[in-house]
Amino acid sequence: MPVLPEFDLSGKTAILATSGGGEAPFLGQALIEAGASVFAVARTQALLDALLESLPSGSSGAVMDASVPDSAKNVMEQFDQAHNRVDILVNDARSMYARPLEEISVSDWDAVQTRNAKAPFLLSQQVLPRMAKDEYGRVVNLVSELAERGMINGSAFAASQAAVLALTRSLAVEWSRFNIRINVIGTGLIDTEGQPLEAQQEELFVRYTPLRRKGTPNDIGPLLVYLCSESCDYCTGQPVYVDGGLNAHP
Repeated sequence: MPVLPEFDLSGKTAILATSGGGEAPFLGQALIEAGASVFAVARTQALLDALLESLPSGSSGAVMDASVPDSAKNVMEQFDQAHNRVDILVNDARSMYARPLEEISVSDWDAVQTRNAKAPFLLSQQVLPRMAKDEYGRVVNLVSELAERGMINGSAFAASQAAVLALTRSLAVEWSRFNIRINVIGTGLIDTEGQPLEAQQEELFVRYTPLRRKGTPNDIGPLLVYLCSESCDYCTGQPVYVDGGLNAHP
């Protein structure tokens, strides 16, 4: 991915955290191609291993279980062993869960909110004061476009995505005086496996999408780099949707 000089991230250190899904390795690659070093954080060891495999040899990371007390604090202690400052925080809070309302147990509801909404909150709580001391920071939270739409069987997941969107807007206002910009990338259907267009268009949801295809990681990467760069200076608290036009539907 060619990077314009004004979007260069050389010398910047990013924390990339994922609660699940297959896009995180591609997000890490976009940050690295722009010049940033990346510290990986994932909900499970398997997710962390997959993320680290996509990063340069020697990259480090940590597992964070948001249901465990002090989990975010412990992550930052491990981060401090390899880095002395954090410039960028990317929270990929899009671990999907779909079930009819009457089949959602209280424990399942809590688990979805913990991995998708509580985890970004806890990391932000640790990272933002550090950024404030340096008077610089960029935070990008990734959510599904269901943060602002409804879907059958999607109540628990959509609620977690709306929570992250609301958190983003509030933190953007609260921390803007420290030269910290906090924004959201909202995504629609993302294909990470190279599914042929003809096969995609057999799916009802793809036919409902105005652009008649799924997105790819390359549709997200350049926007992520911009929002993480110093050039993103007059944009904060904003959701930017890369969803093929889904949110344009009434």
